[in-house]
Amino acid sequence: MTIRIAMWSGPRNISTAMMRSFSSRADCAVSDEPFYGAFLKATGEPHPMAEETIVSMDCDWRSVLAAQSGDAPGGDPIWYQKHMPHHMVGPVGIAAMPDHRHAFLIRAPERVVASYRAKNELRRPEMLGFEQLRRYFEYEAERTGGIPPVVDSDDILADPPGVLEKLCRALGIDWDPAMLRWERGPHPADGVWGAHWYDRVNDSTGFGRPPGPAPMLDNVYREVADACRADYEALRRHAITV
Repeated sequence: MTIRIAMWSGPRNISTAMMRSFSSRADCAVSDEPFYGAFLKATGEPHPMAEETIVSMDCDWRSVLAAQSGDAPGGDPIWYQKHMPHHMVGPVGIAAMPDHRHAFLIRAPERVVASYRAKNELRRPEMLGFEQLRRYFEYEAERTGGIPPVVDSDDILADPPGVLEKLCRALGIDWDPAMLRWERGPHPADGVWGAHWYDRVNDSTGFGRPPGPAPMLDNVYREVADACRADYEALRRHAITV
């Protein structure tokens, strides 16, 4: 039986590095934002490489959901799925994945804003997904009667083996030190948008150094970060630490 892991994240949260990490396991398939095409087609959001993404993907959320709820590609026993809650349009959402094991990846809003603005126009806080992440976390906590795993990007970068081992334990899978390294360059499972978004992770072979001080933001971007603060802090209280 396939263990399907849904890792929910906003953009610029080292989510691609985490996908690389899980893909380094011999027992794990990965998928990269499978609902992204459906989101772009339904909303018309002017994201970089939007047309190329729509053409390259299944943009029917129903068939995407059916595929993500089936067996892992290649028959691997574990399937790590990188999802973003703000990509879930229409009636589809976390409630449609009761047989997945759900986890949540967060990052301080100031760091997310500073990283995102370098890649795309940032017009409103909803584009970063913090509110949706919190809502999904609360739904899953109520559904299961427990606390779903939460990991903070800064904690992972400060101690990759320590945090990842605890995350694996919380997900009910064995820890594999192979998760600390990967091959440089694009991954076969990457979406076509990786050509725009994934330059740093494509140049890496493992997790980077812990970040320095939080970036300073000007008024408009500071307002966006401040609007995300309460949702981030609510999730941060449950983050796995070593």
